[in-house]
Amino acid sequence: MTTPEPADDHRVIRTLSVPTSELRDTLADASPNVEVVLWDFEDAPDGVDPAKLDAAVLPYTGQADLTGAFATATGLKLVQTQSTGYDGVVDLAGPDVAIATAAGVHAAATAELAVGLALASLRGIDDAVRQQAQGLWRSARYPGLADRRVLLVGVGGIGEQIRRRLETFETEITRVGSEARDDDQGHVHASSELVELAPRHDVVIVITPLTDATRGLIGQEVLAALPDGALVINVARGAVVDTEALTREVVAGRLRAALDVVDPEPLPEDHPLWSAPGALITPHNGGNTEAFPPRIRALLRRQIQVLGEGGEPVNLVQRGPWA
Repeated sequence: MTTPEPADDHRVIRTLSVPTSELRDTLADASPNVEVVLWDFEDAPDGVDPAKLDAAVLPYTGQADLTGAFATATGLKLVQTQSTGYDGVVDLAGPDVAIATAAGVHAAATAELAVGLALASLRGIDDAVRQQAQGLWRSARYPGLADRRVLLVGVGGIGEQIRRRLETFETEITRVGSEARDDDQGHVHASSELVELAPRHDVVIVITPLTDATRGLIGQEVLAALPDGALVINVARGAVVDTEALTREVVAGRLRAALDVVDPEPLPEDHPLWSAPGALITPHNGGNTEAFPPRIRALLRRQIQVLGEGGEPVNLVQRGPWA
């Protein structure tokens, strides 16, 4: 038995595209009211007029050039990302199309990488890997993570997962959000306090979304205020940190950096951060673990079921027809 059409039919989703045949086959039976079709953004949507497509799931981050992808999808009501971040998607979809993210899907994986980068840098594992390639044995004392004062910039779902993991390593955590407030975990400082807070912290972990307000948030002034030897970890978006200012500090040997995201991405082959002794770089692997496929499938299945029942999509960051 099918669900009746909601009266407000500009919100009705009856055709949704996914970017891989595996997702199409897995999600085909998610709802009797939603047809799941293949659109890999290289060829036209499979078996449906793009102008009649109601919703589209984007490829995983960085897997396709989507410039102008929606020019023919003139009836699109919803864009679903497979990432937590959605920078650039508003420009792609336009202001009248709803945007939903995969918030929650990547939280555990990104949090474990953030802590892994902290451990690798603060315990000298990156140095040991370089020395191993040369057959060198150089024992040294490194700061370690225990007793470090950590400035956690970002208090959303991933930020909370990072906080929980950091607690087990006996760190002192200061949280920073867009505005000052209190919650169940204590006080959240405003981002306007970063320069004041920076001198009292050994580690900065960045996990705030990229917006106009956060672009360059960790800039020259904040970096200069950090104490000598401090570590900057970015698992958010590269442009939240001023790459040029950070590079100067790291190349000079005053700060260390552990970066899963950079700006530009990827860095040019001759960029000085590649060879800087105090830099550790991973290629935007934050949420990309074997936990991702089953979690994204589960989220998309729930989303399709909600849409098939005429409900409001979960994880909306731009409301479009659901405004």
